[in-house]
Amino acid sequence: MTTSPACCSIVPPYLLAALASSDDEHLAARAQGTLRVDEELRRGRVTAEARPGGRTATPAAEPGTTGPQRTIHDAQGGTDLPGTQVRAEGDPATADEAVTQAYDGLGATWQLWWEAYERNSLDGKGLPLVATVHYGQDYDNAFWDGTQMVFGDGDGVVFLGFTRSLDVIGHELAHGVTQYTAGLNYQGQSGALNESVSDVFGVLVKQHSLGQSAGDADWLIGADLLAPGVKGVALRSMAAPGTAYDDPRLGKDPQPAHMDDYVETADDNGGVHINSGIPNKAFHDLAVALGGNAWEVAGRIWYDTVTGEISADCDFATFAGLTVAAATARHGEGSAEAEAVRTAWSGVGVTAGSSAPGDGGTATPPADPGTPTDPGTPAPAPGTEVAVRRTGGFAGRTRERTVTLGELPDDDGRAWQSLLATDRLQGLAAATDREYPDAYCYGVRCAAPEVDVTVPEPVLDGDVRDLFERTLRGPDLA
Repeated sequence: MTTSPACCSIVPPYLLAALASSDDEHLAARAQGTLRVDEELRRGRVTAEARPGGRTATPAAEPGTTGPQRTIHDAQGGTDLPGTQVRAEGDPATADEAVTQAYDGLGATWQLWWEAYERNSLDGKGLPLVATVHYGQDYDNAFWDGTQMVFGDGDGVVFLGFTRSLDVIGHELAHGVTQYTAGLNYQGQSGALNESVSDVFGVLVKQHSLGQSAGDADWLIGADLLAPGVKGVALRSMAAPGTAYDDPRLGKDPQPAHMDDYVETADDNGGVHINSGIPNKAFHDLAVALGGNAWEVAGRIWYDTVTGEISADCDFATFAGLTVAAATARHGEGSAEAEAVRTAWSGVGVTAGSSAPGDGGTATPPADPGTPTDPGTPAPAPGTEVAVRRTGGFAGRTRERTVTLGELPDDDGRAWQSLLATDRLQGLAAATDREYPDAYCYGVRCAAPEVDVTVPEPVLDGDVRDLFERTLRGPDLA
């Protein structure tokens, strides 16, 4: 997936809107100017190919090159990109602190992807990393535009320079990784996942650079951005969504930490910066539960997920199932790691299980396993033949396999016997009340008991989807 996304900026529009109504004329003017620029960027009127002054595309990586290839430009208060080149890879540092911070931040980000996941830059092929500093007049944001990083200097009253924050640099560049892999749509739950994935790898860049364990890290996004006097600690808190700030100018952090408090809104692309608190909390809880360095196990599970077979319109429940599958594939069925992933998602109410501790929510009941198709009929015999087919998805791939239950691993054989002896699949198929155009659809056919259903992935319980995927993979693709 290489389609350039809509502009992905670190400061949400609702925060800028709050500042734009401030009694401080300087602050309001800067926020209003930032909102105007961001709106132009979101509408695509200012693109990598058509900006005042023009620009060239990001250069291709030199064949065989391993290592960051960084180029820093200076917009000198203007908005023409990329601006004047001021530092290239290997050049000595300049006297400009923002240039140094951008150069070092791009390098630390490259180091995480390479050292933790053996990924050579954002596209996995050594994509050069381009950044522009001093963008606009006191511009209150930083963004990834599909080809490069752009940093404002902040208004100096609420926001300081955006190159100060290593996790912000990592966050924005992670949008580039998502662009080249999962391609998550920047709207609704898939957009909130897009933002959350960037928060995850943004904090991992900082933790990796500082050598911090999950237990030692602060799990804050943008802690270095807030100016003295702001009542808050950061833009977002992954450990405690909804607590990052409570300031007369910014308002109160609106992020939920549990699905009970999911925000339905048409603003912010359907709440992409708001509802990302839910998957953020799930990742934090997983990483802390596992202990050690978060980029090693928890981060690898998330990396395997976004670089695997994931659709662009993936929702929270589907993403949760994919992370369980990724943990299972890497660590084994029933492993502590896979169970920790399940616990993290149930803890934030995305999957069945108890509500998050202390949130006062009501326990989510487990999925109904279904009722026997015929109480007098025993479970299917090991010789029962089952055909499984997966179609659709963003990439339009199809996979199918026909097996007898007896040739499957014992646990999977028993799981199929239990599933086919109930009406669980029929119930899921019958309950589907909308179309999922970019989602996978799973078809199951069996002669005795008679089953012939097609169920879209988003309505499947995680355990059923995982069973289907293991069956489709088979021993040759396991």
